[in-house]
Amino acid sequence: MVSIAICSDMETEPCCEERKEPAVDPIELEVREATPDKESRTDLPSGSAEEGEELQRNEKADTEVCAGPSESPEVKSLPDGRETECKERRKLKKTNSWKMVRFQDPSEDDDVLERDSSGESLFPEYAMNELTSSTFEELFMAEGWQDVTEDRLLRKKVLEPVAPHALSPIWGQEVTMKMQCVLEDRTVVEKDRKLVFVIGEGDVNQALEECVMSMQKGEITLLLADSRYAYGLLGREPDIPAWAPLLYQLQLLGIREKPDPLTMPIADRIRIGNQKRERGNFHFQREEYCMAARAYCMALDVLTTCSRDGNGSGVGAEEEEVRDYRVKCLNNLATAQLKLEQYNEALHTSRDVLTLEPNNVKALFRTGKLLSDRSEYKEAMGLLKKALKLEPATKAIHLELSKLVKRQSGGKDTPEWKSKPAEMLGENISPFLIPSKKKPSGISWKFILGALVVALGSFVTSVILTARH
Repeated sequence: MVSIAICSDMETEPCCEERKEPAVDPIELEVREATPDKESRTDLPSGSAEEGEELQRNEKADTEVCAGPSESPEVKSLPDGRETECKERRKLKKTNSWKMVRFQDPSEDDDVLERDSSGESLFPEYAMNELTSSTFEELFMAEGWQDVTEDRLLRKKVLEPVAPHALSPIWGQEVTMKMQCVLEDRTVVEKDRKLVFVIGEGDVNQALEECVMSMQKGEITLLLADSRYAYGLLGREPDIPAWAPLLYQLQLLGIREKPDPLTMPIADRIRIGNQKRERGNFHFQREEYCMAARAYCMALDVLTTCSRDGNGSGVGAEEEEVRDYRVKCLNNLATAQLKLEQYNEALHTSRDVLTLEPNNVKALFRTGKLLSDRSEYKEAMGLLKKALKLEPATKAIHLELSKLVKRQSGGKDTPEWKSKPAEMLGENISPFLIPSKKKPSGISWKFILGALVVALGSFVTSVILTARH
């Protein structure tokens, strides 16, 4: 079972976008800035979108109840009763982390969900001051804590040490942990009895990846993580605010080598590959495009029906499902590459989509636009016309075709001075293009004026000379 934090399931595709005119959303069939699609909006531990919405409604109901009148005699005795009651309830309430997605056996789903939805601590024997009353600022400065990183923004305190020669995990290995995470007000925001992830693949935040490599099998530890190693400026809606440090309780349960995807059942590859894709969607929505592209590439490595001997191992339905998810991943990857201005890579990725699905409108549009930008007008025109035939009502395709026609007409061997009057005056441009046989009237007047000046000068000179004699 692997647990990852996601915001939701993108269309499964961030949008095809304009490279130079971001205000125009090319093909509004793609989500604007990677909006999730309706297919599987939120993947709960049990995997349904309806449950995610239900959890949100429950959280809203909890908030409304918290704002209502208090019935606790202890709270009523305080001058600011309602606020105090809400604060106390936050300490006791486990916030349902509906963004947690787990890789787990179907037989474990219901059991894990039931256990994780409780408000009980996973480490009841370690109810100490660090977990109840100490501020995070005090903990960062406290004695007895070890620095996991040199910047002192990631610190841990070992609660239960193990034998000195116990195994420690390394980069690329798969680990299993028991984990619970709280905010400074002790609201539980993450909780998992069996969190499984591969170190270095980005399935969890950086704080957990850094800390687990400093732990030994069986060790129980506290981890205090600055927001820069957790969810940073953006936080994580709806439960983790911006710049929020986190306090984890962790136990390293197991270490093993990463399973080879080519030896796994096709159903497991689809499940894990889809989770990687969802993680990429989470990063894309946070505008972390490098990490999104990396997640999509890892998903594509898993989403295959090939076996270790190079032969296909899937049945027809499985192969179709794998192909659909690969198309989604490739479309998402191309959009992330466009955001990173990796235009050649985006073109290559879009062509890969068309290899799998020749009538994919998003890939046709994106490929046509990229080819148009590279002045490969003939191929671009064919792809855009095909996209328009499939989606005749899409304005973005019409707009891109109009731009392409203008670019083509501007490439003809025609003197620019001839086209400018046409743009200003329409078809009535003969006075500008055909020189007149008559001399312009302005030149005749200048000649006459000059002759008059010369004649007048001669007359004045003759008068002066006559007067002298």
